[in-house]
Amino acid sequence: MRGWSDMPGMVRNFAFAFAEKYLIVMLALAGSMLLARLLTPAELGVYSIAAVLAGLAQVFRDLGAGQLLVVQRALGEPEQRALLTLSLAMGWLLAAALAALSWPFAAFYRQPALGEVLRILSLNFLLVPFSSQVTAMLRRELRAGRLFAISTAYGLTQFGATIVLALAGLGPQALAWGSFAATVAGLGTALLLRPAGMYWRPTQHGVWGLLRPGGLAVAGNVMDEIGVVAPDLVAGRLLGVAEVALLGKAQSVLSLFNQAVTSAVSPVIFPLFARQAREGADPVQSYFSAAACITALSWPFLLLAGLFASPLVALLYGPQWQGCVPLIRIMCGAAALYSMFSMVRYLLLATGHIAAQARLDATAVAGRLLMLAPAAMAGLKWLALAVALSLVFRSWLVWRVLRRLYGVSVGGLLGHLRKSAAVALAAVVPAVLVFLAAGGDRTGFLALPAGVGAAALGWGTALWLVQHPLAAYLRRPNSLQ
Repeated sequence: MRGWSDMPGMVRNFAFAFAEKYLIVMLALAGSMLLARLLTPAELGVYSIAAVLAGLAQVFRDLGAGQLLVVQRALGEPEQRALLTLSLAMGWLLAAALAALSWPFAAFYRQPALGEVLRILSLNFLLVPFSSQVTAMLRRELRAGRLFAISTAYGLTQFGATIVLALAGLGPQALAWGSFAATVAGLGTALLLRPAGMYWRPTQHGVWGLLRPGGLAVAGNVMDEIGVVAPDLVAGRLLGVAEVALLGKAQSVLSLFNQAVTSAVSPVIFPLFARQAREGADPVQSYFSAAACITALSWPFLLLAGLFASPLVALLYGPQWQGCVPLIRIMCGAAALYSMFSMVRYLLLATGHIAAQARLDATAVAGRLLMLAPAAMAGLKWLALAVALSLVFRSWLVWRVLRRLYGVSVGGLLGHLRKSAAVALAAVVPAVLVFLAAGGDRTGFLALPAGVGAAALGWGTALWLVQHPLAAYLRRPNSLQ
């Protein structure tokens, strides 16, 4: 039995993964600030619509081939060639479909420029299958340094090309051509850094056998996306645009942790689980390690977000958004509960339980939809409560799968998380004292830094005292290389 701490180079991989994530975020933020001054709101709006439409196509782009490349136990020439064929077929089909639909979409939105942008974006689908084949192989081999180099080339090219083309007066097409230039740069870098022994000749042999697992992976991703956007869609239909905005702001506060931590960790966790499954090790032990480290961070963050929701919202969005504070407090506890299970998706995919993950997604989303519609009729707070209950429902579903497939009991899981609970308690108690001492300072900024500072002190002290696994990574990172 071994967890991720026994895998060589894991701290270095996580460091590169976080660096990759935050580099892209910083470039995107800098780019948005500059483009807001170079392009008109109408021009940015045209590209936003095109990006949403192209993003929907991305869900189906490789029919799960990227995930299958990571989890396949045997990955010789036949398997690589078949997966490349699947990626090329879907990518080129979507490129043709997006280009063909560009005229109807432009007519529907009464924006001729939208059609031009969509046709440029469709070019990306012609090249991405090649680069995604390389990046999937690098993820399989846990080569986070090379992935960071590819992302750096992509991000810097997109940033530079978009700004230069916007200065040249290309309007919304500047963003589209900047995206294509980044795709070319990413592909070029990927080919330079590709692992040895890759095969580039497509074949029909073995493709049909990949359609079912690939289709199941895509179905799960689609259902998951539906679950994410469902609250906004229901609120928009039954309540109104103001309620949609309030709910969106509340969910964006709670999603800060996912954006900052989970989205950076998951690209390393997934191939780690897959490697351990291929080598005959027990990836469940790595899941326990991952859950312990994530909850040591997520539980204090989410509980503090609920406690200091008022000054946090005022800081992030301004005092006019205080209406979302009760929604944050309703949902933060359920979000903390589900953070225990956020890595289970990758455990299921890595161990070949793709159908189980698809069924779980379908059941969870169906349950969420059944809760959301009647709750929205009663008001926005009831809708937020339904979102929270749907997370509890999903957590229960995930635990049932863990118990059935891996023999994980509630006591066994909580036993691995007891130190995280102690750390969270040590962080929250001093923060509560600061909150109570702040009294009526509801939207000011005084309570927030004082509360966070007190919580950080308690969190750090407890982390060392209880000898939490996260402390080992922070204290002796070189010992894990």
